[in-house]
Amino acid sequence: MIVEVNQGGDMVSSVLRATGVRLPIQTVRAARGKYTRAEPIAALYEQGKVVHVGVHSALEDQLCTWTPGDSSPDRLDALCWAAWALMLDGQSQRPRVREY
Repeated sequence: MIVEVNQGGDMVSSVLRATGVRLPIQTVRAARGKYTRAEPIAALYEQGKVVHVGVHSALEDQLCTWTPGDSSPDRLDALCWAAWALMLDGQSQRPRVREY
């Protein structure tokens, strides 16, 4: 589980641990803007390396309609953190996703 700690994420980690959730929790801190974080993920989409399984209407609406300066797109941001961790994290020693 990836938790952004900029806006109360430390609290999220604490609550998860207190409720007995036994997941590895990785904390991240946004040091760059959403647009900058989303650019490499958009490139993965353009290369056909990201696909969605199932219907995710609210997420897909944010992906298709957000423009920099608009209100914070929570689902888009969560997708960027997850895709970064799975596909772009240079510290990983093994593939995290399967390529077809």
